[in-house]
Amino acid sequence: MGRRRDEFLVSALVGWGINIVALLVIDSLFDSVEIGRWGSVLIGAAVLGIANAVVKPVLTVLALPLIVVTLGLAYFAINVLMLLLTDWVVGDFEAGGFWTLVGATVVIWAVNVV
Repeated sequence: MGRRRDEFLVSALVGWGINIVALLVIDSLFDSVEIGRWGSVLIGAAVLGIANAVVKPVLTVLALPLIVVTLGLAYFAINVLMLLLTDWVVGDFEAGGFWTLVGATVVIWAVNVV
């Protein structure tokens, strides 16, 4: 039982670290993305991780027919919504306009792949 808890904790911390790196990368690449101090980066990474773990699966199930019809484009839109949710929840985090959110979502995906 303790081993599973440890594995979950390590997995959560690694995911949080990857989100921190992804947010730092989009902050440096996009001029219209403004992330305040380190606290905002840490909280933003946690909110993004929680949104991806809790909200995204629910939206994916609800939008499954639309995802199939659009050949996955709706799933990309859900990823954009997760970043928009992070922007909305975290006070000192501004992600700019729609195209910035789209570009930032692609960069976050790329950082997660690496």
